[in-house]
Amino acid sequence: MYTLGYDLGSSSIKAALVEASTGKSIALVSEPKKEMSMHSLNKGWAEQDPDDWWTYICNATKKILEETKVLPSEITGVGISYQMHGLVLVDKEGIPLRKSIIWCDGRAVDIGARAFDDLGRENCAQKLLNSPANFTASKLRWVKENEPELYNSIYKAMLPGDYIAYRLSGKINSTISGLSEGIFWDFKDKQVAGWLLDYFGIHKELIPEIVDTFSDQGHITVKGAKDTGLAEGTPILYRAGDQPNNALSLNVFNPGEVAATGGTSGVIYAITDNLSVKESSRVNNFAHVNYSSSNSRIGKLLCVNGAGIMYRWLLNNLKVSSYQEMNELAAQVPIGSDGVIILPFGNGPERMLNNRDLGTQIENINLNIHSKAHLCRAALEGIAFSFVYGMEILKADGIKAKVIRAGNDNLFRSPIFSNTIATLIEQEIEIYNTTGAIGAARACHLHNGNYAAFGKQIMDNDYIMSYSPTSQKAEYIKAYTHWKNQLEITLKNN
Repeated sequence: MYTLGYDLGSSSIKAALVEASTGKSIALVSEPKKEMSMHSLNKGWAEQDPDDWWTYICNATKKILEETKVLPSEITGVGISYQMHGLVLVDKEGIPLRKSIIWCDGRAVDIGARAFDDLGRENCAQKLLNSPANFTASKLRWVKENEPELYNSIYKAMLPGDYIAYRLSGKINSTISGLSEGIFWDFKDKQVAGWLLDYFGIHKELIPEIVDTFSDQGHITVKGAKDTGLAEGTPILYRAGDQPNNALSLNVFNPGEVAATGGTSGVIYAITDNLSVKESSRVNNFAHVNYSSSNSRIGKLLCVNGAGIMYRWLLNNLKVSSYQEMNELAAQVPIGSDGVIILPFGNGPERMLNNRDLGTQIENINLNIHSKAHLCRAALEGIAFSFVYGMEILKADGIKAKVIRAGNDNLFRSPIFSNTIATLIEQEIEIYNTTGAIGAARACHLHNGNYAAFGKQIMDNDYIMSYSPTSQKAEYIKAYTHWKNQLEITLKNN
């Protein structure tokens, strides 16, 4: 028997088929072949058509069934991971009223900032654990202000994963974890934040009913089965946003456990049972997948926008053939890159720097001694130092890391990058080869609460290696201190 997991991203949809008894990945497919289109009618806007998501979900499902020859009746459950913070609006027939306003759309920034001031920063911090900012609730208010006729036709407001679950099952519902990522959840009163909805003038009836993250959330309908090729009656057993799901995929559930990713941008996602929001202006706080009214599990999310995109920029401009070649060049240079410093913040405003947009800074190049090898090393170190800087922020917000687990993506494949972080934070980093879709498929069994068996499947199937702190701590501290001093000077002068 098998379980099926979906991962709805902004560039593609991945589907994974996993053997239920062992957690072994049987197949992984991606749709479409090219990146999904994104619509931007105005600067800073980003929209996608929910019906496109559904088309690619159907195509991916049919493809994986065809490739594996697995019978639909052999699939015992479906799990869904999805891009966070999006807004899908449907009428009473369940038909989308407009394209989805997705996570990277910035049109509601001013609405969220105004709400933060009007409602009281302390009040928002204590109850929402965040500013309303540019999250889903603020986007819904934007629709009310700018598209009033359309707003009056809304039956339900959903997150992207809620919409996919609806198309599969015919049921409209959401989770506490999902509502918290939209900033609809009041952590103090442990209910939908009615006072925030009242402020925005949003009808509470627009918010879907709540189901548990790990639960029977609905069953594949006749129509859903016809469109996807799945068997009618197959249960949907799990749903979560991409970052909580990435943490789940790495077996990160408990206080002190930290998940890290190092793709185009970098993410540190740390679990705590503490509702501290000391760094709420630089760190987001969401209900983790195993949050409940009696079990406070909060995911503190810190993002480094200028991460892998910096290394990719060098790849494209240094006339090198691969990341492997860049890593080999970097290994020829000592810790500290012979004085070259790179601040990699060239991918827009950095929330962890209080939304400052510094651009990428390259400092201290000596044209007589420095080469592209120094740039490769300085880039890896600069991105790694950014992660360490982020961990310092999380530590100030009450996080005490006991274990760090990371996916086997581009940056964490580099020993220089991983050893730099492990040595400076004095913490081993475990590396796993997994994906969000595989994690979503495995999570179908967590409705029975057997976290130990879930963790064993990840260790048996995905564990690759660990990076331990090195004996060269003094050299790393010296290099990080120089980098941090340069960052503080740059922040002061910009």
